[in-house]
Amino acid sequence: MTQPVISIVLLAQLFIAGCSFEERAEVHSLEGLTMGTSYNVKYVANPQLTKEQISLAAKTALDDVDQRMSTYRNDSELMRFNALPSGSELKVSPDLIELVQISQYLSGISDGAYDVTVGPLVNLWGFGPDKRPEKTPTAEQIAKVRGQVGYQYLIVDPELNVLRKERPLFVDLSAIAKGYGVDRVAAEIELLGVQSYLVEVGGEVRMKGLKPDGSSWKIGVEKPSLGERQASLIISADNKGIATSGDYRNYFEVDGTRYSHTIDPRTGYPINHTLVSVTVIDDSTAMADGLATLFMALGTNEGIAVAQKEKIAALFVEKEGGEFRYTSTTDFDQYVLNKPE
Repeated sequence: MTQPVISIVLLAQLFIAGCSFEERAEVHSLEGLTMGTSYNVKYVANPQLTKEQISLAAKTALDDVDQRMSTYRNDSELMRFNALPSGSELKVSPDLIELVQISQYLSGISDGAYDVTVGPLVNLWGFGPDKRPEKTPTAEQIAKVRGQVGYQYLIVDPELNVLRKERPLFVDLSAIAKGYGVDRVAAEIELLGVQSYLVEVGGEVRMKGLKPDGSSWKIGVEKPSLGERQASLIISADNKGIATSGDYRNYFEVDGTRYSHTIDPRTGYPINHTLVSVTVIDDSTAMADGLATLFMALGTNEGIAVAQKEKIAALFVEKEGGEFRYTSTTDFDQYVLNKPE
């Protein structure tokens, strides 16, 4: 699954804090490529397991996600549904139903700011697989393409595991696919007996357990900057998923105006606010992945209101006048080991 139209907002802004991964005999690591990005697994070795067993479990889980949910494979389960005309339905796997249900929940709490069918608009603005337009779309073009977008026209039947579309729709689950991949890898290596690990796919992370020296796994949240990468704060969240979204590296300019790659489906236009990064912690990495995207679309004020109402652990980073301003919910603060400068 290569980098998709929606999840381009999901940049690899969470990087592993080097001090957290001091190589010890008991800590093993493996890495590879998946979904158009990279993955990394650190785990406390079990003498009854080989590295090859762990590597195979991780790769099999990620390949399965790619096979079923990729929008770059015409034979994927999701693309078979996307190819159907309006009014059609398809029986799909329970996992695909679960991710669509997560997406529909996110659409509901954001009043449509999050929408898995937004792909045609993202592509129109030049952030999809097509070439970037030489000029910005017209109001007429935007209105026409908005007729191909609408999560409310995507119907989910969890009892029968059936998806149905009531207008021509292109569903893209990429805003939560990497997070879901993290959850799948974690679940598979736990089944093998691994109880202490950190799994990262394209910047989305899940951690559990303690390292051999008794310390917890930690990650650094990157300071939003186009220059040198550095951690603005360190967090540790046992048995949680962590995801970050931001738009400070993916945008284009036309006639001096900067256009974010995050498109608000409610208007058809790129977002225009001071929010540059959001980090979310949740029991589900897939949910954290989607929530981070959702908050980037909403902006700080709307986003904080939703986060507080839904009791979501979230950190919002704004940039005003060349300075960064950090605002976090109380649910997020419990995981922070230091305060940003």
